[in-house]
Amino acid sequence: MSTTPSAAVRLPGDPPGGPRAMWVWGIGVAVYFVAITFRTSLGVAGIDAAHRFDINASALSSFSILQLLVYAGMQIPVGLLVDRWGTRRVLLLGILLFTAGQFGFALSSSYGTALAFRALLGCGDAMTFIAVLRLGARWFPARRGPVIAQVAALIGMSGNLVTTLVLARVLEAFGWTATFAGSAAGGLVVLLLVVFFLRDHPEGFEPPAVPKGGDGAPGPGFVRRQITAAWREPGTRAGMWVHFTCQFPGMVFLLLWGMPFLVQAQGLDKGTAGELLTLVVISNMCCGLVYGQVIARHHAARTPLVLGTVAATAAAWAATLAWPGQAPMWLLVLLCVVLGACGPGSMIGFDFSRPANPPERHGTASGIVNMGGFTASMTTLFAVGVLLDLTGDNFRIAFASVFVLQALGLVQFARLRGRAVRRERERIVASRVEAVHVPV
Repeated sequence: MSTTPSAAVRLPGDPPGGPRAMWVWGIGVAVYFVAITFRTSLGVAGIDAAHRFDINASALSSFSILQLLVYAGMQIPVGLLVDRWGTRRVLLLGILLFTAGQFGFALSSSYGTALAFRALLGCGDAMTFIAVLRLGARWFPARRGPVIAQVAALIGMSGNLVTTLVLARVLEAFGWTATFAGSAAGGLVVLLLVVFFLRDHPEGFEPPAVPKGGDGAPGPGFVRRQITAAWREPGTRAGMWVHFTCQFPGMVFLLLWGMPFLVQAQGLDKGTAGELLTLVVISNMCCGLVYGQVIARHHAARTPLVLGTVAATAAAWAATLAWPGQAPMWLLVLLCVVLGACGPGSMIGFDFSRPANPPERHGTASGIVNMGGFTASMTTLFAVGVLLDLTGDNFRIAFASVFVLQALGLVQFARLRGRAVRRERERIVASRVEAVHVPV
């Protein structure tokens, strides 16, 4: 259902946007960019990590699994912190944690120590995206929500280009410690930007105050009320399952298993495999621009885009895994292009949760949605590692786990979508302020 007001019309209470908003929001996105670079750095170093720590596939996958386990487990707490503390303080804490995690990972010489620092990195990483979504909502008009969210994800994903184009080559030239320790300097740069320039909201557009108790702390039951109210909205749960179903195939490929699959199963050299991983990132960025504009103009396009993304991903994986012997290059290119749409497809989940919740609950609702894809990614990372060990590195069987989680996610989305759409219609009829999807 699309709304009809002109793009020039601003809803009551909307922030003004403008150059100042772009500057402040850009700082937040820069933090997310650095976090993505740190998060995906293991994706081009998986084979090196296996040799450095003398571990098998299951143990190697534990790095990314633990990182994502921490990330997913932190989403609701982070959402609550963003709603209570604001963006600036949450981002500062996140930067300190993920920078310490990346630097510690660089110096680690044992598997256990490296695992602990990867968990610390995941904790800091978890504090970035929800805070950036909140920052965009506080600085830009609500009608720009879908585009702002997709562009934030697009710029953050370009951090993956640093990983595949730069970090991979630096690793080969200078080795493990210099590469990971040197990259940690990016965290110090964004820390200074946030300290001196970032503000939570424009002057005069403060969010509603959190109800306080007698001791100045949030009123009794605040956490429970926030989580319960957000979860009860079918739009929040539908958004979570969209994120669950769309994100994980691309995430698993980029985060860890893409390089081993392309090198060991498909017989490519590391350079060519790195170029294909770069193609996933470029496709992700292009699809993000398209998806954001389409949804901003045509609200009803959300469901077709979700279903199309999932169907295309399943078809590309099925064709690649079913191909006798090694897949031809054109099919691997097609697979990587399709996997690039997974990230933008998952972002549609926030376009289900955003209109379902008031501004003071956006952080909590976004945290619930963001848990979906990372829970699926964590599950698939573990399944692929275990299946590779059990089957003697049979990637066909290992990657077949993708279809199981896609089926689960689609069933849950289909169950909730109708209720979410009806609830949105009721809100739009009740208050035009809730109607956030208008043409850009």
